[in-house]
Amino acid sequence: MFTDSTISSASVKGLLYAVTQYGADAQPLIQAAALDIAQLEDPDGRVPMAAMQRLWAMAVQVTADPHLDLHIAEHVHHSSYGVLAYVLMHSPTLGEAIHKLCRYGDIVCNGTRISLRHLGESVELVVEITSPAIMYPHFVLNSELSIYLHMLRLLSGQSLSPEVVHLAYPAPADTREHFRVFAPALVQFGTPYSALRLPATVLALPIPTADPQLLALLEPHAAALLDRLHELPALPDRVRHELLRLLVHSEPTLVAVAEALSLSSRTLQLQLRQDGHSYQQLLDEVRRELAERHLRDDILSIKDIALLLGFAEPSVFIRAFRRWTGQTPGMFRRTAY
Repeated sequence: MFTDSTISSASVKGLLYAVTQYGADAQPLIQAAALDIAQLEDPDGRVPMAAMQRLWAMAVQVTADPHLDLHIAEHVHHSSYGVLAYVLMHSPTLGEAIHKLCRYGDIVCNGTRISLRHLGESVELVVEITSPAIMYPHFVLNSELSIYLHMLRLLSGQSLSPEVVHLAYPAPADTREHFRVFAPALVQFGTPYSALRLPATVLALPIPTADPQLLALLEPHAAALLDRLHELPALPDRVRHELLRLLVHSEPTLVAVAEALSLSSRTLQLQLRQDGHSYQQLLDEVRRELAERHLRDDILSIKDIALLLGFAEPSVFIRAFRRWTGQTPGMFRRTAY
């Protein structure tokens, strides 16, 4: 399996807990999403973003709540988001808490990037999707922005009123719940970026729960988790990540991957061989993993999957998939449930 962005086990458990609040059983979802129980039980554990995306789709289905992503903040206590939540709780002001959220946000999810933008008398908390494994961006953007708004209100003890909410995806057929959750904000869809816009004065609001001594104990742990996340992975995993990124746009080539890694094609091939790998083997692994994921999700047609994976013709994809698995894509899709 290729290495991609991950999300904290605490966040995954938060979604599973929300599912139980609807009266549904979370255990079948854990199994269907192929979640690692050991990682879930580890307070600092990580879950692949692809698994979290599968879990979101299934959670919406079993709860029969098409707006679960908007409602998640109403069902989960902010402490469910681990050490980062406690760092924010013990920051002196809302502005300091937001800066720490931007700095340590990868601890919760390193498939998105959080930043603060100053716009005169307003500020925007911007959420940008950076992981190609995120196939359902509205789940991520709705849940993160609603959680951050809920958390900022809890931290300050005030009913903060966002001015505008930008959502970088097309407007759904029914937008009433978006306007309710983010009220009184003007909600705009199809924007170039996703963000909460708030009055700049909120940055100076004190956080009543702040404890400087606890913050001094908690922040080094957050920094250590962040450093561990940002450690350079092994070369085969870096190649897999580049292949995954490049496949979004076109068929990746050895030259393109080598350039992305600041290596010559020859050096890349030699180093992979020393690790017991080859470029073609890693490309096949990434394509197979993506193909199986899309076939299980049953959203894209086999022709669309073939094009997405960089195959010139569906027949070429079908032959390759049979070589990898001993099955045609159609057979795999019918037996995947």
